[in-house]
Amino acid sequence: MSESTKQAPGTLKQTERIEAGPGPGRGPMGGGMVGQKASAFGPSARRMVARMSPYRAKTIAVIALTVVSVLATAFGPRVLGRATDLIFSGLIGGQLPDGLTKDQAVEMLRQRGDDQVADMVSGMDVVPGQGVDFTAVGQVLLLVLAIYVGAAALGWLAGWILNDVVQGTVRRMRSDVEDKVHRLPLAYIDRQPRGELLSRVSNDIDNVSTTLQQTLSQLLTSVLTVVAVLAMMFWISPVLALVALVSVPVSMLVAGTVMKRSQGMFVQQWRRTGRLNGHIEETFSGHSLVKVFGRQGEAERVFAEENDELLKASFGAQFVSGLIMPIMMFVGNLNYVVIAVLGGLRVASGTMSLGDVQAFIQYSRQFTQPLTQVASMVNLLQSGVASAERVFELLDAEEQEPDRDGVPATERHGEVRFEDVSFSYDPEQPLLERLSLVARPGQTVAIVGPTGAGKTTLVNLVERFYEVSAGRITLDGVDITSMPRSALRRQIGMVLQDTWLFAGTIRDNIAYGRPDATEAEIHQAAEATFVDRFVHSLPDGYDTLIDEDGSNLSAGERQLVTIARAFLAAPDLLILDEATSSVDTRTELLLQHAMAALRSDRTSFVIAHRLSTIRDADLILVMRDGDIVEQGDHDELLARDGAYAALYRSQFEAA
Repeated sequence: MSESTKQAPGTLKQTERIEAGPGPGRGPMGGGMVGQKASAFGPSARRMVARMSPYRAKTIAVIALTVVSVLATAFGPRVLGRATDLIFSGLIGGQLPDGLTKDQAVEMLRQRGDDQVADMVSGMDVVPGQGVDFTAVGQVLLLVLAIYVGAAALGWLAGWILNDVVQGTVRRMRSDVEDKVHRLPLAYIDRQPRGELLSRVSNDIDNVSTTLQQTLSQLLTSVLTVVAVLAMMFWISPVLALVALVSVPVSMLVAGTVMKRSQGMFVQQWRRTGRLNGHIEETFSGHSLVKVFGRQGEAERVFAEENDELLKASFGAQFVSGLIMPIMMFVGNLNYVVIAVLGGLRVASGTMSLGDVQAFIQYSRQFTQPLTQVASMVNLLQSGVASAERVFELLDAEEQEPDRDGVPATERHGEVRFEDVSFSYDPEQPLLERLSLVARPGQTVAIVGPTGAGKTTLVNLVERFYEVSAGRITLDGVDITSMPRSALRRQIGMVLQDTWLFAGTIRDNIAYGRPDATEAEIHQAAEATFVDRFVHSLPDGYDTLIDEDGSNLSAGERQLVTIARAFLAAPDLLILDEATSSVDTRTELLLQHAMAALRSDRTSFVIAHRLSTIRDADLILVMRDGDIVEQGDHDELLARDGAYAALYRSQFEAA
């Protein structure tokens, strides 16, 4: 297909007066569309994680590396506690008389009335008269260093692999969304404000990427750390471990309560973001129209309202979810104080060594820290899942009917037949009913009629932007529904009233119709459509850069470029939907001569309101309320003095 299928939402709704859907925010003053009620957090989170299944092997490697790293990190304080015991035992042993056994030293302390010190020494591995063994302490410290370095290296490797998994998953999601958009029917695109759709495709996917990147590794590490640290705590002291576990249900209760309240706020935040983006996109694209009608104040008012709503939603979501962190830290600090007091008492009673108490206090910190980290990730996780829900809504949207395995006709001439075709955008508002017509090869078929008559609908059905409700349309004798859409549209060139250019050179924009075209063919198409006339007046000629709006070209010049693009593709069927409405009278005459040279063995459909542009058409169809009320050439229809003659007189005789 040589010309973009892009069509402004207003084309169908205003020209045809058919509502394709709710579609708020159609004009520069409109807003976006707030989505439907979001699904539950759990299913969406599971679905988001399930998209990582193609990277199962790498995911298993990440889990294995993380497990080893966490176990090594968890074992570190236990080993470090051994160094503390060696130092403390050496200090105590150096103060006891040499030559005594530990039991004799304990008995001596009891006889002196130092029962508490005696209890403490009895629970220690102390040698009376022997000081600190710094060699043993050094060996323990080197072992701890090796453990922590190894754990860090494994953690870094796991993070590197996980980054590859996450970015690959997000890349596939972007690709799936891109493919999905191309499979969506035009009716869906018409119902969606552009800013809302763009927000799902860009902002929401970026937020999902950020969430996966920042939460998966930390979440896995935190969960494994809790398990490993809890096991070490029970190994050291089951009593103190049970005391530490009291903080878990308290933490879970706090996190669950806050999550339940903030989840809906995060969903609303991203929906409000899409709505604000929709308003901004439409206001910017219709900036000139807003100024012409003096509606800047209204645009600013709507922006302020939507911005305030987004502020309220964002503030509420961030504030509520932000309560988790300080509450969890408070619970963790209480837990730390209780363990420190109980541990000190057990050291004094000789039931625990100082190194074990030190290790346990470290473990208590490591136990509450991952819980706090998980709590701090709740807001990011909820935000990411809310964005994922919006992306999944797009991926779950109903698609257009799949292509069949048919093939185009072997002999291509461009004959189009409508056989008892019926169609309506809304079942309660019929538009086309049992319409039949034949456009023969080489004919120029002009379609005229009042706004809402069904003119653009006719060519949309030929392009299969919409599917017929009954009857069939054939191209060179082949039912177009039996042809792949891509094969059908490669035979069709379409030029719309609204020009579409992309950022690039004029040469690139013309060659978009046929990327493999040679330089000579591009120049030939430009000369045939009189683009060559104004290109030579530009400083860089065909290498002149234009932006996506073509703001450095006039409206007529932009239209000439789009017509050159269609001509370069040399389609069998040419559709011009008010294609010459933006050019001046002289250029219009030149274009008519150029199109006449291209009509050989090619069918042309021309939708026009200016009847002067279709006087020489081979067949003129006059439409009203979805039906063809008259057909014939210009002279025949004037002689009948019917609907066409009335339209003609309204344009020319009044002046």
